[in-house]
Amino acid sequence: MLSADHPSATPRLRTVTLGCKVNQYETELVRQGFIDAGYIDAVDDQFADLCLVNTCTVTHEGDSKSRQTIRQLAKQNPHSRIVVMGCYATRAPDEVAALPNVVQVITDKRELPDLLGRWGVAELPGGIQTFSHHQRAFIKVQDGCLLRCTFCIIPQVRPHVISRPPESILSEVRGLLAAGYHEFVLTGIHLGHYGVEQNAGKPKSEWLRLSRLLRQLMELDADLRIRLSSIECTEVTRELIDVCAANPVRIAPHFHICLQSGSAQVLRRMGRRWGPERFIARCQMLQRAIDLPAITTDIIVGFPGETDADFEETLAVARAVGFAKIHVFPYSPRRGTIAANFTDQVPAAVRQERVERLNALDADLRSAYLAKLRGHQLRVLVEQPVSGRPGWVYGTSCRYAVVECPGNISSQKQFLDVIAKGIQGSRLQGDVT
Repeated sequence: MLSADHPSATPRLRTVTLGCKVNQYETELVRQGFIDAGYIDAVDDQFADLCLVNTCTVTHEGDSKSRQTIRQLAKQNPHSRIVVMGCYATRAPDEVAALPNVVQVITDKRELPDLLGRWGVAELPGGIQTFSHHQRAFIKVQDGCLLRCTFCIIPQVRPHVISRPPESILSEVRGLLAAGYHEFVLTGIHLGHYGVEQNAGKPKSEWLRLSRLLRQLMELDADLRIRLSSIECTEVTRELIDVCAANPVRIAPHFHICLQSGSAQVLRRMGRRWGPERFIARCQMLQRAIDLPAITTDIIVGFPGETDADFEETLAVARAVGFAKIHVFPYSPRRGTIAANFTDQVPAAVRQERVERLNALDADLRSAYLAKLRGHQLRVLVEQPVSGRPGWVYGTSCRYAVVECPGNISSQKQFLDVIAKGIQGSRLQGDVT
């Protein structure tokens, strides 16, 4: 049995991540701190002396999966010790501490360097040097959220808005480029608020903002591609569009802009900061400036008080934008949020029927967008071989479409320029140029 005070010569570590890209990045950062301290990864069915679980609490299901994961790890590694971090650990530390084999609950990630010293981790690295089991690297540039959407618990568990210095981000990207990575996904809890907490009192010309960070990344002399994670429609500024339009190869023309609802009435009740007209206008700005951008989104179906007419407005906005992909979420009350106390909850059967209708529209819009890409050259990051198709590989293109093409897995993490020729299922088929 591993002792925190007297670790074995080669203690084994197992990490499990639930939730978002930010969680995945944070797990990798902590994992590398443990590796630097002398731990090795437990592989396959090997016993792990120490388990690290990074939890999610965005939904009740996230809480449940986090508890289930911890119990399974304790059962599979009966003499292990389990350290738990993440949003569920922050929201319900006593619940987490009562789970089997849990010896430490980290409720504030700012305390990570001190708390992990108990396990021999002298300091956390300034950035990640690799990204285990991924062909692209996530780069956390920001943490915390200032918004108060009535359905969301995250501002309560990540209230501290912190933006990383550009120099730290650039250094991390340089190191990952040297390690063989070429695509980087900039991510944060509220990515579009990058730099906002540092700009008070400064002239606008000196503001730290996402568009400025992108310009600095574009100055790197390297074969790279930057992809943005989720942003809000008001953060699709002319300045951001200009830098993306000026670098169509090195900044992926893919924008995940959260809609949540196409109804003005529902958006107000959600505590969102804009109406559907502004959302459509920002998307159209992108479509005028950039060739066939992939615009993807999140939509919550069945929010309290959503009427049939409200839902029809959501469908109309989706058609007007022509989303490349819609991530559909049926609303479920989240304890601790304002919306959970609304009395006009939508019946489950109605929510499910609307989910099915929106999923059907998503499939139609996705097919229509893929059809537009036929004949276009797409830059594809090679990820894996195509099962049952020797000599073929697949990867994600610049426009967020999965593409199959002739190739060798030795090209993994590399870019191929591919002409899209046709569609098979949900994937494009192409020829390498």
